[in-house]
Amino acid sequence: MSKMPPVRPLPDVSMSPTTPTTLAAHAPAAQQAQAPARGRFITFEGIDGAGKSSQIAAVVALLQAAGVDVDQTREPGGTALGERLRELLLHEPMHLETEAMLMFAARREHLAARIEPALAAGRWVVCDRFSDATFAYQVGGRGLDRDKFDALEAWVHPGLQPDLTLVFDLEMGFDNRVPAASDDIALTLNYKAVSKRLIEYVSQSDFGLVETLAERC
Repeated sequence: MSKMPPVRPLPDVSMSPTTPTTLAAHAPAAQQAQAPARGRFITFEGIDGAGKSSQIAAVVALLQAAGVDVDQTREPGGTALGERLRELLLHEPMHLETEAMLMFAARREHLAARIEPALAAGRWVVCDRFSDATFAYQVGGRGLDRDKFDALEAWVHPGLQPDLTLVFDLEMGFDNRVPAASDDIALTLNYKAVSKRLIEYVSQSDFGLVETLAERC
């Protein structure tokens, strides 16, 4: 827990009828105006065609109806630069490690320009995919070294994980019955790895809002 800043000495003022005499009158403006409560970060994970888009729209509508200020976004993408990187990731052949680093580069920009400011301002962020998807695609699907993934994740968003993750865990082979109308990365995907990673994360986490797998997923 961070230490409270030292109390600033009160100025020497005269006690006239027009001079405020309360402690609040001498407190810095930052102490008088309470910062907004941190927003919540919700992510949706699952193979393409699992119904994420429909459910994201429903959740966003539900939150907005309850008066919650919601920022809906996606990965890769979410910013002007992120969308340009998305196009490269979807359509340009590249080395696996190049792909992973570009994915995390887009994520760092997304976090700095959009997600972190929204959460700090008290808004809720609903995101279609996050680092769990990168783990599933690049590590589980394509064989990226786990240590390299962990290093990138620790560098790009140390201490930040979603407050809630909704995983659309469909039977293997279901995606083969989905019409090929997606712009998602064409990779062999073992999405079961996401669930395993979430269990590992929760067992090691000291993030107060995530105490059990059921509370995040």
